[in-house]
Amino acid sequence: MQKKVTLSFDERTYEKFRKFCNEHAIMLSKKLELEMEKIMSPKGGKNE
Repeated sequence: MQKKVTLSFDERTYEKFRKFCNEHAIMLSKKLELEMEKIMSPKGGKNE
């Protein structure tokens, strides 16, 4: 089930991230979701 949320970002950071996602053919929301899952994983997003 999808949950809609409203987030606030620094405009410059958002635009750079939006461009990054566009260049890598990934939806911005999906990339954020993947990064959140990585952070919450047992390794906490660290390459140990």
